[in-house]
Amino acid sequence: MRSLVCVLLLSVLYIAAFPLSARSEDVKTLTLYHDSDYSNHYESAYAMKMGVLTALAEINNNVQDYQLTLIEKDNRGNSNRSLLHMQQFLKDRNALVFIGGLHSTPYIKNRDFINKNKLLLLLPWAAGGSITRYPSDDNWVFRLSVDDTKAGYRMAQFATKTLNCKNPLLLLEDTPWGKSNNNTMLKAFGDIKPQVEWFNWNTKINNAKLMLHQIKNTPAECILFVGNAIEGAVFINAMASFAKNERLPIVSHWGITGGDFFANVEQAIKSNLSLHFIQSCFSFLKTPQTALTKNVVAQSLSLKPTPVAPTELISPAGFIHAYDLTKLLLQGISQITLTDNTEHNRAKIKHALENLTMPVNGLIKQYQRPFAMWSANNIDAHEALGFDDLCMANYQPDGKIHIIENPIGNVE
Repeated sequence: MRSLVCVLLLSVLYIAAFPLSARSEDVKTLTLYHDSDYSNHYESAYAMKMGVLTALAEINNNVQDYQLTLIEKDNRGNSNRSLLHMQQFLKDRNALVFIGGLHSTPYIKNRDFINKNKLLLLLPWAAGGSITRYPSDDNWVFRLSVDDTKAGYRMAQFATKTLNCKNPLLLLEDTPWGKSNNNTMLKAFGDIKPQVEWFNWNTKINNAKLMLHQIKNTPAECILFVGNAIEGAVFINAMASFAKNERLPIVSHWGITGGDFFANVEQAIKSNLSLHFIQSCFSFLKTPQTALTKNVVAQSLSLKPTPVAPTELISPAGFIHAYDLTKLLLQGISQITLTDNTEHNRAKIKHALENLTMPVNGLIKQYQRPFAMWSANNIDAHEALGFDDLCMANYQPDGKIHIIENPIGNVE
């Protein structure tokens, strides 16, 4: 009798457990890796993450019965850590796409590895020009962000035409990203031959003051700066330490907006220091808001467990670009049939991104076939944004980023 009871009990437990195991097998997960500097430039990493999550939330994080999950991977701005994340991604049987972060150097240094291993990389921030221009149609990197091959032209145009700066000086971080911008800006200035100065990561205030003091003794009338938030704050505060009549206007790349920059330079900005920087031409602060903008804001405010207000983000461009880029990804996925073979999925998504069949409404613009197969005759094939999508901006006293609309008839 006792043995019969035991058998019946085990049978009941088995029957009760079976539907649960069956249901768990029905839930399939595909992962999106986000490789970014969550340690030193958290503000941009967080903004990108929330942009992706907002776009995914619009489809309940589910495509073709696959649950989409975002995994944070903190590269700390280190190329070797980024490479480690890429290797982990390639070993993950559920990994679908690899989303890049703020720093360009990890993707410039690892570009051959990325493409030879068919790692599908989407870039909502890193601006290094060479990243998307792997000399092959087997190019696995797609960008919706500022592109250095165009950013330098916008910055040079603003410096010469708006600020009337006839003697510019380039102040660049000594990294592959800085060198990429040096090449572009020298071309952008044409017959004007700007002086070039280099600085290293972790430059301190006294060294920055010394460099700026030496620059002030040159014919330079303005500074074009390429660096990130940490060093950017050091140089801005160093410039603010000089008398107002001795300061030079600064035209910066957008790297300064990727961290907690404004909090560290607020007093300098309020002292009327001239600082402008490049951004893409969309702002959540622009009124009246479109229906799409309102819907995106509402969706982001309903995210669980952590809602986000896009208007309060310190690095709003990260959200904007990541949202639009994820929408393009989802359109690409809608054109294929997902399987449990992620290598095949990535290959099919790559092809779909190069052949999007439907327009995609994004925050920055409506995208009509933004990507194509890369070739030497179409070097912008994997760039979703163009020169006309880039604007200059400045900080308001409350730290909000104000986009300056391009003048009508503006040309490169």
